[in-house]
Amino acid sequence: MLTFLLLLAALANDFNANAIRAHVKFLSSDLLEGRGPGTRGDALAESYIAAQFESYGLDTSIQKVSLLGITTDEAKTEVAFTKEGKRLAGPLKYRDEFAGGDQTQKESSTLDSEVVFVGHGAVAPEYRWDDYKGLDTRGKTLMMLVDDPPASASEPDLFKGRARTYYGRWTYKYEIATAKSADAVILIHTNEAAGYGWQVVRNSWSGEQAYVRKAAGAHGLSFAGWITENVARDLFAASGHDLASLTKAAASRDFKPVPLGIRLKGRIGSTLRSFETANVVAKLEGSDPKLKEEAVLYSAHHDHLGIGPADPADPDDTIYNGALDNASGVATLLEIARVWSNTTPRPKRSIFFAAVAAEEQGLLGSQYLGQHPPVPAAKIALGINLDELYFFGKVKSVTMLGVERTTFYPAAQSVTKSMGLTILPDQAPEQGSYYRSDHFSFGKVGVPAFTIKQVPDEAQRPLVKEFKEKRYHQANDEFDPSWDFASVNQIAELAFRLGLEAANAAQPASWLPGDEFARPRS
Repeated sequence: MLTFLLLLAALANDFNANAIRAHVKFLSSDLLEGRGPGTRGDALAESYIAAQFESYGLDTSIQKVSLLGITTDEAKTEVAFTKEGKRLAGPLKYRDEFAGGDQTQKESSTLDSEVVFVGHGAVAPEYRWDDYKGLDTRGKTLMMLVDDPPASASEPDLFKGRARTYYGRWTYKYEIATAKSADAVILIHTNEAAGYGWQVVRNSWSGEQAYVRKAAGAHGLSFAGWITENVARDLFAASGHDLASLTKAAASRDFKPVPLGIRLKGRIGSTLRSFETANVVAKLEGSDPKLKEEAVLYSAHHDHLGIGPADPADPDDTIYNGALDNASGVATLLEIARVWSNTTPRPKRSIFFAAVAAEEQGLLGSQYLGQHPPVPAAKIALGINLDELYFFGKVKSVTMLGVERTTFYPAAQSVTKSMGLTILPDQAPEQGSYYRSDHFSFGKVGVPAFTIKQVPDEAQRPLVKEFKEKRYHQANDEFDPSWDFASVNQIAELAFRLGLEAANAAQPASWLPGDEFARPRS
């Protein structure tokens, strides 16, 4: 009965598409200069979000996140390859042929190491897979593919079949190489394997990269970067190998690392900047004397790429506004918070709203929040994340990345059905979307968490395709006054209703037994 009364109160209050529009317009304006972490625009976004939360009467706090920014100094950087002491390829053109930087957190590193092709670079005992086969990786440059080993007719579920697992994410590949004390990692980009074009790599990796400071003596990669498929193909051929043949060989458990007979040579120069960014967190306290110690957590990242390379179509445009990615999610988060603040009676569990930082740098803000949550992670009943929503007409279907892996799935199905919506599976599982947004940080600490995404109909698909190809992580992801906010309003109401169910449920949601994120609840 309480849930029904709360829902009536919320719907009577209504969700305001114009409010969402206004938030998106401000957060993606040139005034905020792309909201790069630790910049003036980032601070303005944090202040704006906090002011909105406070205007709703919510208990609001700023959780500082200390980071080190590293920007590759192009003038002091040179990447080339040699064979038997002679120049084989390079110097490569920064941004056009390679991108990346130094993870040692030093101002300069010298590159001089043997290059070994390690296939997909995966060590997955549950699949009886090891691409390293005892290779001593210390001091070597590891060249690898940017995806999972592929499934086969005899093993259709190998590495979850078509779905991308964490083993196929660039973050995993850098992490394992660092753990194995490699000197450098070079990822071979293809549109199909990465799930996006080279322009996304260029724009994402050519600006400042943020990191948590390493402990004294901790190992870091002297170079962590990418090369284009054309460069890789030519390099393999010049070294007496065939990229296509070795890619095919890497699809087998029998694959063994292949020394390419070449060396990575050069240097990486970096500019270092210590700075702080912040997660903005607001709380609506629950009404139940006991259950208010538990919580439902809504999240969306407030950062984007800041100022970067000029848009080729507009040489004067260097601000990466991030309107869809992710002013859209933050604006929707704010509207959900406003509606919750006006809803009476209050839910049993407390509700937290978190605008998290530095997602584009590797989910750093949500990682910090997951490690320093407002209530113990075991007491967070559900996490609902909002990232990159589209501004087109109403939709009939949504995805909730990962919800089917939780005990909350039946409730989610019921809620969507009541709204005339259908939950569809991940529409691009090969892109590993579950591991690319902030819910992943909460999943890693045991919180059942997922991201809600719209599923476009046939008429809307060209709009999504156009964004992915021409706007994603590019300077023209800008506010458009012609946008239709109807479907974002749907998502706001859906997210509210899902949170309502979780906030008043007799038992908190959990991961299904055996899931990689399953943890005991206490």
